Amino acid sequence: MTIHALCLLVLLSLAGGARAENLRLVIPEMRPVAGEMIPVTVRGEYERQITLEKLSFPDSPDYDWMQLARDQWRTEQVEGRAVRVFERRIAVFPRHAGPLVIGPVTHRLTVVGTDAPREELPVTAEPVTLAVAPFPAEGWMLAARGLTVTDALSTEPGKLGDGETLVRRVTIEAVGAPSHLVPPRPVMRAPWLISFAAPEARTQRLTPDGPVTTVTWEWHLRPSTGDPAVLPAIAIPWFDTGARQMRTAEIPAIPFGYASIYAGLGGTGHLPPGQIRVAALAVAGGLMTGFALVLAGFGTRRRGDLLRALGRLSPVDPTRIAVHRAVQSGEPIALRHAVDRHLRRWRALGLPVNGQETARLDARLYGPGGDAVPFDAKAEAKAILRAIDGLRKRSGW
Repeated sequence: MTIHALCLLVLLSLAGGARAENLRLVIPEMRPVAGEMIPVTVRGEYERQITLEKLSFPDSPDYDWMQLARDQWRTEQVEGRAVRVFERRIAVFPRHAGPLVIGPVTHRLTVVGTDAPREELPVTAEPVTLAVAPFPAEGWMLAARGLTVTDALSTEPGKLGDGETLVRRVTIEAVGAPSHLVPPRPVMRAPWLISFAAPEARTQRLTPDGPVTTVTWEWHLRPSTGDPAVLPAIAIPWFDTGARQMRTAEIPAIPFGYASIYAGLGGTGHLPPGQIRVAALAVAGGLMTGFALVLAGFGTRRRGDLLRALGRLSPVDPTRIAVHRAVQSGEPIALRHAVDRHLRRWRALGLPVNGQETARLDARLYGPGGDAVPFDAKAEAKAILRAIDGLRKRSGW
């Protein structure tokens, strides 16, 4: 063998070794929404003998990130060769919609050299760009694989002893959501209620599949008047990353009052005077001047009940009009936000929703292959409004 052929073999061997050192970002096929966890695996495949290594994941104003588990090193057969495989699991949470660039990422290796005991060998993974869709609803961006609400009461809230305080403890568990994306404690307040909120407890547990956040809110509640009342429900909208649709968890409504007050109420079989006034005012809705005088004489709670009842009976719904305007725009996201405002008004009026009204639209916007489905804004809006109206009719409103 000539000296030139020998040199050529050495060069080819070195080139082959250099090509074997590679690093890449492994991201599953997905259509993430803002706030949704994007699982990223940084994977390196190396043939050189490594003595030291350092990898830093880059920060960005466009996302938050966290490492989910310790780095893994193992030996695998890749294309018939035994290589050392490095993996680091990262969770990335986009802060807003639009193109999201992750990377580049550089793994700085110190390897056993050919002419020196050690040499530096940086290996870089090319950046990956994803299209992030807007969060389906307005307000807090909570996206999770699962969300549960546990409501624990120290006693029966509608039958408190005179002067007794109710302790209410609500625990939220969000699977796949970091602690900073779970919403803050809601306000639990009413004119007839004395409320004290204990410090919030918020913990985050890391798993290889993502963070699990647990938040506990605690209130000490006591009526300030003797009148029985209802503490309204509190809705927590969230995006189900598995079903690819919005859902609503709920802190349920509870009756509130002293047992002695309820015991003094006789069963007359007649509507309470407040409800009779609601019905009368609804029928005489055109007499605005008289209605304003009557409304001004009511307490805060009764006035709120009247306004909700009139809202249910009103033939004009501004949020429904906004849905029809969004149809004219032909934009799926505009329609989704308009429907979200309509559903929020529906809940505020105490009207029924089941959380499935937007399932088809959410699948179109955020499900796999949704872009391949032709979008008909008018048909989508018609189906959603029909579903909402059907629930209202079945509930008797």
